[in-house]
Amino acid sequence: MREQSIRTHDGGELALYTYGAEDAPGERRVIVIGGAFLTALIYRPFSIALAKGLGPGWAVDVYDRRGRGKSTEQPQDYSMATEIADVRTIMDATGARNILGHSLGGSVALNAAQAFAGTRHEPDKLAVYDAAVNIDGSMDTDWLDGFADAVDKGEVGRALARMKRGMNQGTALAKVPEPVLAGLMAIVSHTKVNQLFRDLMPSGVGELKAAFEAADTPRDFSVLPSTTHFMVGKKSPKFYKVAASRLNRAVPGSTLEVSPTGFHGSVPAAVKELVSDISAYFTR
Repeated sequence: MREQSIRTHDGGELALYTYGAEDAPGERRVIVIGGAFLTALIYRPFSIALAKGLGPGWAVDVYDRRGRGKSTEQPQDYSMATEIADVRTIMDATGARNILGHSLGGSVALNAAQAFAGTRHEPDKLAVYDAAVNIDGSMDTDWLDGFADAVDKGEVGRALARMKRGMNQGTALAKVPEPVLAGLMAIVSHTKVNQLFRDLMPSGVGELKAAFEAADTPRDFSVLPSTTHFMVGKKSPKFYKVAASRLNRAVPGSTLEVSPTGFHGSVPAAVKELVSDISAYFTR
């Protein structure tokens, strides 16, 4: 793994980690854009597995988005435009021509590719897994204000509960009464993983609102590359499947794949089946 710091357009810094062939050409490089509350190093097992799956001469570049890991905090005027500009910065720094987005990182990837359509930054290949994008109101966002309020008040258990319920709509977890779930989250918030969530909650408010508050339409993304590959986990919450299906129908030439054993965390967990599918997409 190679670690470096990349300067942003507004004077910030992005921590960038490269796996595989450091000198790989742009057409053999894949930028990985991670989800909400996740740092680049959480994707390390996946990045290593993907670099191996892609084969000799390929590189995987994964970076810490604003407000996490070793990257600088979100600027005061943070919005999806900030994320898009940062994708452009990473593409310029690495020369990468391929993008993979997971969860909220999938939303960033789709919005960036939409903005880059017809320019030199338009990716050759674009894949997203469980992209967290609000298509035609596919996600109920009523929980966001309550989540933000709980974060502002430092009520970690309640914030975690609202986020878990909001991001897992249509599952058994979403049906657990909030007071019960909040109590449970308060207990487990001291674990190593949930401590990370606690640290990233302030930046999480901004990125979740940027991704979800404005409902997009499938038509908004019809300019995406015809090579775009939408992926969802069969065991993932329903709204990811709904959004992917609507986008697949709207983007001419795009493909949709349902991972039979996939769940929302399959990417950072480096599930072998998914790594193989993603490798095959970028190399075929």
